[in-house]
Amino acid sequence: MSAQIAGTAIRPDETTSETIAIDLRLDFDEQKNSSDFAFSINAELPGTGIIAIYGASGSGKTTLLRCIAGLQSEVQGSLSVKGESWHDSSSSSSLPAHQRPVGYVFQEASLFPHLTVEDNLAYAIKRADKDSPGIAYGQLLQLLGIEHLLARQPADLSGGERQRVAIARALLIKPRLLLMDEPLAALDTPRKREILPYLEALHRELDIPVLYVTHSLEEVARLADHLLVLDQGKVREQGPMMQVLARLDSSLQGEDGNGAVLMGEVSQREGQWHQVRVEFPGGSLWVGDSGEDLGEKLRLRILARDVSLSLVDNQQSSIVNRLPCVITGMVPDRDESMVLVGLGIGIETTEKAGNEESKLVARISRRSVHELQLEPGKQVWAQVKSVAILR
Repeated sequence: MSAQIAGTAIRPDETTSETIAIDLRLDFDEQKNSSDFAFSINAELPGTGIIAIYGASGSGKTTLLRCIAGLQSEVQGSLSVKGESWHDSSSSSSLPAHQRPVGYVFQEASLFPHLTVEDNLAYAIKRADKDSPGIAYGQLLQLLGIEHLLARQPADLSGGERQRVAIARALLIKPRLLLMDEPLAALDTPRKREILPYLEALHRELDIPVLYVTHSLEEVARLADHLLVLDQGKVREQGPMMQVLARLDSSLQGEDGNGAVLMGEVSQREGQWHQVRVEFPGGSLWVGDSGEDLGEKLRLRILARDVSLSLVDNQQSSIVNRLPCVITGMVPDRDESMVLVGLGIGIETTEKAGNEESKLVARISRRSVHELQLEPGKQVWAQVKSVAILR
């Protein structure tokens, strides 16, 4: 169940920061019987959008959420959310859990089994801060597609439906921060695919920050604006999601399914071929038409293994997506026979290689690197099959 919001006002700090400033410490050595894990998180996160917290099991993701929600004991350090001090051990001040304005969504929906969906939601409404802004009840039901479920009992819902109701309940208390602890982990693949579009719709409408714990790079790519990677209780890396995924020195580049994300807009429809053109800074790509409106924004995820390189614009090919690029960097892959190649799309000179243009990562063989004489600064064409582009 989501944490309640007490009527007591939270006194803001003297600062007017719009960030979430975290400097929290715990010591789990004795419990874990390992000197490798010592929870110590120092990060400054944006106060808007979805911040994905990514890492392997045991990296400290859930512990971080518990600290922020006030559910973890013996927390040292400080926590400030958009200028409001929630915890400061140096002054022995800490808001108790029931006074922290958070909504919490767990892996399991944890709905009240004896109440209907409507009554579960009404329970949250009664505990909402009446003076805080929030999504209107009817709008929230529509965004999550649960209007037709109001009379049902939780036992009569699918896993995806229960989780959508749990998200609605967390938001109906009008939190200033939404915590989501692997909300899709308990669902099978079809149910995950069912609920992701609803989360994307919520993303477009929410004006509160969301801390979203996951171990899925697909969820990171589809939902996150910012990425915080944890390892053994510490921050391994953080930054805007698109930049982190495209960095060659990112710890994620060695993982299966690594690559880059492009943010684009639908600019053209070809009904004959059932495709739409998605434009982004530096270029455009053709993808399958799924009924998007012209002007609609899309995220395109392109895995490094699905990008091939050519020295010429090969028009005598079945691959219609060809992007002019410059090589911005090269690093060895974990597979000794492969190399990761960083690419700046539409960049014409080496001097521009460090700017914020759209980026790709290609995973190619050392043999190809040698035969094509690839090196940083060289202009190439990146080739991507339309069927390989993920959304």
